[in-house]
This record gives sequence, structure tokens and C-alpha cells, in this order.
Amino acid sequence: MNIKEQLKKLPQKPGVYLMKDAYGNIIYVGKSKNLKNRVSSYFVGFNSHAPKVQTMVVNIKEFEYIITDSEMEALILEANLIKQHKPRFNVLLKDDKAYPYIKVTINEKWPRIMKTRKFRKDKCKYFGPYTDVGAVNTTIDTLVQIYQIRRCNKDLSKPHSRPCLNYHIRQCLGPCKGDVHHEAYMEQINEIMEFLSGKHDKVMAAIEVKMRAAAEKLNFEKATMYRDQMDALKRLTVKQKVVTDHDVNQDIIAWAENMGQICIMIFFVRGGKLLGKEEYVSEDSAYESTGEMLSSFLLQYYGGTAMIPKEIMLIEEPEDQELLEAWLGSKAGYKVKLHIPQRGDKKKLTEMVRKNAEEYLEKFKEKIETEKLRVFTIQQQLNELLGLDKPIRRIEAYDISNIFGVLSVGSMVVYEDGKKKRSDYRRFKIKTVEGADDYASMMEVLYRRFRRGKEEQDQLKENGLADGKFNVFPDLLLIDGGKGHVNAVLDVLKALEIDIPVAGMVKDDRHRTDRLYFNETMLPLKSYREAFQYVYGIQEEVHRFAVEYHRSLRAKQMVHSVLDDIDGIGKVRRTALLKHFKSVEKIKEASLEELAEADGMNARAAKAVYAYFHVEEVSEEQDV
Repeated sequence: MNIKEQLKKLPQKPGVYLMKDAYGNIIYVGKSKNLKNRVSSYFVGFNSHAPKVQTMVVNIKEFEYIITDSEMEALILEANLIKQHKPRFNVLLKDDKAYPYIKVTINEKWPRIMKTRKFRKDKCKYFGPYTDVGAVNTTIDTLVQIYQIRRCNKDLSKPHSRPCLNYHIRQCLGPCKGDVHHEAYMEQINEIMEFLSGKHDKVMAAIEVKMRAAAEKLNFEKATMYRDQMDALKRLTVKQKVVTDHDVNQDIIAWAENMGQICIMIFFVRGGKLLGKEEYVSEDSAYESTGEMLSSFLLQYYGGTAMIPKEIMLIEEPEDQELLEAWLGSKAGYKVKLHIPQRGDKKKLTEMVRKNAEEYLEKFKEKIETEKLRVFTIQQQLNELLGLDKPIRRIEAYDISNIFGVLSVGSMVVYEDGKKKRSDYRRFKIKTVEGADDYASMMEVLYRRFRRGKEEQDQLKENGLADGKFNVFPDLLLIDGGKGHVNAVLDVLKALEIDIPVAGMVKDDRHRTDRLYFNETMLPLKSYREAFQYVYGIQEEVHRFAVEYHRSLRAKQMVHSVLDDIDGIGKVRRTALLKHFKSVEKIKEASLEELAEADGMNARAAKAVYAYFHVEEVSEEQDV
């Protein structure tokens, strides 16, 4: 069916549309409250469209659509489909970066502070996000030392006979002893949260009062400790820029365009102070308006794990502002306002963000252009070498690792547009193959991966939703090996009725991938310099990933064999011992009394463990 016939059958209902190119790739995903009007608009008045929209329209060979019951459903479905398919003409976010938060576990009786990259609704208190990971680590270490908050994850509902080393070096109040006043501990936690909320002056003043009181009582050791605390906190806050006199949390978003490239920039304001910024650069986005672009960006960005502030300031009004506010509010659990300031200090802030976006594009223009040229050259060289017409944007590479046939594992690494896509890396433990059979192991891995992918694609066609782990197929498969490995993979793809080019990465005497086995021919790589370096890097990465997984499984098996040889130590006690002592070496060094303190242990089990690691000592005692 041609496009004109498809347009006639479009319904006047809300939904999502997916534009496809000649190869069946989804190149653009959009939403509309009236599918017929919106989709038809792309194919009329061609000259009135922006150049990027014209470029996209020329590449459209077919389209699909999914009807939804409401505009809100269309909004959410659009975000899911963009995340899954990464269409080249949509604004795309880097999905392999998660900025850290500082988490205060106020859901515990004796709270802790820690770094996390996942924002959850778990009744804990989160501060951030922060773009400087080093500053987060320093902040946590300093606050824990100043306020002597516990670092351990012990279950403090159970009695403990002795506190850990942190207590003895005065870096923990020792709530595990059972004699720490809970209100005094929570007073420390509240001061920490006030500090992280940006109320530095109040915390500083409180510490100064304590310092002066200690000095008046001639307790100079304690006064010195408070002075050191103040100095440490001053060092942490000196780099934070005050952008508002109000104690508010805001995200400020603006954008700039330069020679076809768009930079969308976000400034994070927490407690009235600027904590960091982030930028997203897009090149081929084909939106009808900047309002549509901003709407799509907000949907993707806040659809992740990012904390949503009550106010988001924008330089322009996004499309479907009220709908977006309703969606943001439903995610956040409170009212969220999208504000476009027209004058005053807030307007100056959005302009400041816009100028930073302009500066970013100007500063990194050469770097961006160089990277674009590198990726284009690699794609051109691979297409020429392999004789393929379809652009190679996504590559998946596979390797098998084992030692004498023991613990065989498979690894899958993914590259998109010349860059690693770590969020799509996968690992497989071989389940059906005995011994060192690389061909059979490779067949099992590829069968499991693509069978699952076909199931997800079928699910996507039925209801427009899938979990997205395997439903995106690559443009090229690279296999660590030669003719035998490639043929084994081709047999799997043929059985699953999937057509994807497969090339084997063949190494030279120096263990460097210098040839590709493709279509029953050995193709030299070295004459294609950029492609040679690129493929060699992929081979190294997939091998590293496989060996890393294999090493972790070997370590687990070694731990299993050591502790499980001890009478009375099963899976539960083994896990408890490792959780308590952190390593087998520390279990070996522990005294009988220390072993008995671990969860689930009793005197008999402790003696069994101690005797296992101290055979000679026990034998000598028995001889006496």
C-alpha cells in the first residue's frame, strides 16, 4: 500500500505515528490528538516545511500508527517508542548516563547517607542530581566524619556485642551499642539534611555556637573538632553559586542552534544554589516547531529517573503545556509548573542558560564535526568492504569465554553510531552445552537473544509496548571467530527467519583483528584504517566483557566451594558470613566470638567454621 492510500485510512483520533525509511527503520516518532490531520500535514505543502522536515519527508517510505484512548496515553507511548527505537529525526537523550544523588535513609530508625544513581519512591530523602561525582563523594565522606553517622548496613534491631572500628576512631556514634540517644542522632541527621538543602548558614551558625560553648568550658579538644567541621563545610560550599535568594528547587531549560546542531541545556538549582548543568546535542531532529521539540525533550528527560522539581523554567512555551504539567504532576506526586518568564531575574536566568548553550555549541563545534566525520568514514568503509547498501548504524558483537569447558559464558556488546552503548550490553550463562564447544555455545546465545527479540517485536505490534531489552535488531553482527562461528550463527538466523549480515572477526599472530570473514570470503581490514581501528576496538571490548563476567562467576564458585565444605554451613549461613565479614580472608582471620556474632550463626556453627580454617591449632589443643 502506498502512502497516499495509507493517508486516506488514517482515523481522526489521538495516537502515535511511526515514520519508516526504505529499509524499514523507524526514523521519526510523533504523537497527535488527531492522527489524520497531523500525519497528512507532512505530505502537503512540502516547500513550506523547514529544511530538516523536508529531509525527513523525502526519506519516508511508509508509516504505522497506534490509536490511543487519550492524549495522555499518546504522550506516554511516544516517549516509550522514542526510547526503544532511537529514531534519527527525534531529539535523543544519552541514556547511559545517570547522575548521582545523595540519599538519606530516613526510612530507617538510624539513618545513613549514601550516593545513589537511582531515584526511587522509597520514603528516603534525595538531594541532587549532581554532575560532579567527585564532589558528591567528598561531601558524603566529610559529612559522615563531621556528624559521626553510621556507615554500616547492620540490622540494628538486633543486639551487637561490640561496635566496629569506625566507633573506636570517632567516626561513628555507635548506635549498634544500644546506648546512643535516638533524638541526638536524629538531630545530626536533620542538620545534614538542612545542609544538603542549601541552608548552609544555619548549620554553620549551629556549629559555631557549639564551638564557642566548648571553648568557654575549656574543652579545647571539642572546640577544635567543631572548628575543623566548619572549615570542611566551607570548602564544600565555596563553589556553589547563588542564583536566587529563595530556598527553591528549579530546573532551568533553554536551547540554542548553530549550523544545524541543537543544544538543549539544563541548569539544576537546589536550595537556591546552582549545583550543576547538563547538555544534550542533537543534529537531525525534524520537528515542525521548537515547542514540539521542547515537549519531546521534557517527555524523555523526566520520563527517566530524574527528580522533578516543582518549577521548571523554560525559555519558550512547549507544545501541549497543560498536558505535560498534568503528566509531570502525576509522576512527581505534587503540582509541577512549567514557567516561561517574560521579565525580571527569572528571565535573566533563562537567558544565561541559553548563552551557555550557544557557548557549548561554539566551543565543541570542531569536536562534534570531527566525531561526525569519523563515524561517517567508518560507516562508509564498512559498507564498501562488505558490499552493503544499508547504513551500518548499530553493531552487536559476541564472544564466548571458558576455561577447559568450565563455566562457559557469552557476552554481547553494542555500538551505535560509532559509540559504545553500554545500556544495551548483555551477558549469558551457557545452559545447554557441556564442555568447550564454542560453536554450540555461540548458537545458544544467538538463539536466546533473537528469539526473545522476535517475541518483543510481536508484543510491540500487538499493543505498542515492550520491555525493550532485545526488540531492536542490529544492522551488522560481528562474531569473535572465523568461518565455523559465522556459519553457526547463520544457521540460527535462518531457523528464526531473520536476515542480518554476519561477519567473523579473525585475528593475526599478534592477536589483533585484521580480517573479516564475510560471505565465505576473507576480507583484509588494514587498508581501511578507521574501520580497522574501530573493529579492533570492538573485538577487545567484547572479549573484555566476556572475561570479566567469567572471572566473576569463577570467584563466586571458589567462594562456594570453600565455605560449602564446612559441615553445618549452607547457603543462608554462607551468605550471612560473607555479608558480615565481606571476604573469605576475613572469615578465616575471625575469632570464635566474632564468628558467632554473624546473623544466623550459633556456637556450634562458629566452631565448625573456626576449626575448618584452624586445623593445626585445633589438633594441638586436642593432643594436649
